[in-house]
Amino acid sequence: MSIIELKVPVIGESVTEVTLSSWLKENGSYVNQDESICEFESDKATIEAPAEKAGKLIWVAAEGDDIPIGGIYAKIDTSAVNEGGSAPKNVETPVKTETAVTETKTTVDELSYAAGHPSPAARKLMDENGINPNDVKGTGKDGRVTKEDILKAIEAKKTAPKEVKTEPAVVKEAKAPVTAFQTNFSRTKREEKLSRMRRTIATRLVSAKNDTAMLTTFNEVDMTAIMELRKKYQDDFVKKFGIKLGFMSLFAKACAKVLMEMPEVNAMLTEDEKSVIYHDYTDISFAISTPAGLVVPPIHNVESLNFADIELKLKGLAEKARVGSLTLEEMSGGTFTITNGGVFGSMMSTPIINPPQSAILGMHAIIDRPIAVNGVVEIRPMMYLALSYDHRVIDGSSSVTFLVKVKQLLEDPTRLLMNL
Repeated sequence: MSIIELKVPVIGESVTEVTLSSWLKENGSYVNQDESICEFESDKATIEAPAEKAGKLIWVAAEGDDIPIGGIYAKIDTSAVNEGGSAPKNVETPVKTETAVTETKTTVDELSYAAGHPSPAARKLMDENGINPNDVKGTGKDGRVTKEDILKAIEAKKTAPKEVKTEPAVVKEAKAPVTAFQTNFSRTKREEKLSRMRRTIATRLVSAKNDTAMLTTFNEVDMTAIMELRKKYQDDFVKKFGIKLGFMSLFAKACAKVLMEMPEVNAMLTEDEKSVIYHDYTDISFAISTPAGLVVPPIHNVESLNFADIELKLKGLAEKARVGSLTLEEMSGGTFTITNGGVFGSMMSTPIINPPQSAILGMHAIIDRPIAVNGVVEIRPMMYLALSYDHRVIDGSSSVTFLVKVKQLLEDPTRLLMNL
């Protein structure tokens, strides 16, 4: 018997431990070399772990276990045979002879996924969205179905015309009305372990609240001009760039412009809290809600991008966040954050700073409210803005001035377009 141990690989400099979120292969099953056998969840991303050799898989850790980097999570018996009774075939360096080349090709073909077979992440996405495997054509190696294939299928499913079914009329029996007295007074409860991402988010939020001098200042913005701008140019924008002009790119450009004018809002303390780092660029992080938790990947150099660039990059990050395929590099960095609680209906909130950044802008729901315009009461689409900031880096006057400048640019977007 020849046993090899599988150890958790180094994922990133700051990652010291991972959680085994799910096994993709059963205990005792035969696995091929490089076949994904489990998924690890780190502080920032989920990754798949491949089998280093072909053979019989032996679980060492269970789903939900926390394992340190370098810790053993499984073993493989390389002397085991597969169901066909043949010895395990691991990929080896081919010898430059016609016979060896043929044998190597056969081995690689046997280890490849069958045409139309989805990757674990793609399979998970198919199950969540009700995608039929027979309706998806794989574009990956050897016809393997990738995440991108599933995302395209989901998009096609959304845009496909809905089939109208004509059914004969059926006389339904009258049912007694449901009353409150029929409620099931259940008192059952359950305990679920927090995901590693959720635990990391909780730790960072508590740290941000306890270790910073955080304050929040508010203002409101009249969204009339922006809504008229989008309505007037939306069709031309979509025709040229293939994506809609959203509110986020306008807010991002407004913030980037003011951040370049007020570098103290775009700054952050060093780790020893004895110096301040100023940036001559704006890497804006965007809060994206996912089933696993909140992620804040940044878009770099927003001050140098146009509206279409921002919208396209933001769409790409949101799609990756939804399927859990954001890389550590895509999650790192950021000098300022924007979060939009308005998509969930929030009218006002106090967002928490995303360390080590010093400020975060909170957008909220657009609500028609009566306001005074030139001495006359009018109904306008209004949004409350909130800027939470670290008072150790940003003075109160700077925070208020920043928010006022952003408000002015949004209420008169011509100034933003003309860089005034």
